[in-house]
Parts: sequence; structure tokens; C-alpha cells
Amino acid sequence: MSHSPEPQPPQSAAPRPPRRDVSDLFSGGRLTVIPRKVARREQLLTHLTETLFTADREYTEPEVNEALRTVHEDCSALRRYLITSGRLTRTRDGRAYRRAATTL
Repeated sequence: MSHSPEPQPPQSAAPRPPRRDVSDLFSGGRLTVIPRKVARREQLLTHLTETLFTADREYTEPEVNEALRTVHEDCSALRRYLITSGRLTRTRDGRAYRRAATTL
């Protein structure tokens, strides 16, 4: 009587889940690069929104800039990406910013 080997889990070629970790984009707590690839940049923007901005709080533009400067000097580009992606909203007059009710 021969023993058959233990069944091995199938090796699937299924796609990996999207990367949520953005630590490779940072060095010493500073963002080293703003990703060009949209999907990767979206992950970064979600991370920045969740870590830098509190829900249900209003921010002025200088406060948003100050928070973004803690990770990267180009706060204008990051702020623009956060607005166009819908992660931050701003009043029509541009005086107040808020974290969107839901992050994407």
C-alpha cells in the first residue's frame, strides 16, 4: 500500500490584492516621491487623508498646507490631488477645507 503525499494547496495565479501599504514611498517620515501611476497615487492620497486630517473638522488653507508640508514640500500639488480626488472638499470661496465624509 503506497501513501499518497499530503495534498498541497493549489498555487493560484490569481491577482494579488491592491497594495495598501505606502511605507516604501517614505523615508524618515518624509514622502520621497509623489507617484505618477494613478492607482498608487490614490493609495497615497487615502493614506494622507486618513493620517493628516480628522473627520468632522474644518481646516483653513494654511492649516492644510502645514499638515501636508510635514510630509512633502510640494503641498500645493498634494492639496490639489486631494481636492480633485474628492478626499478633501473645500468651500466655493476656498476658505474652508474638510475631509470628505467617506474616503475612496
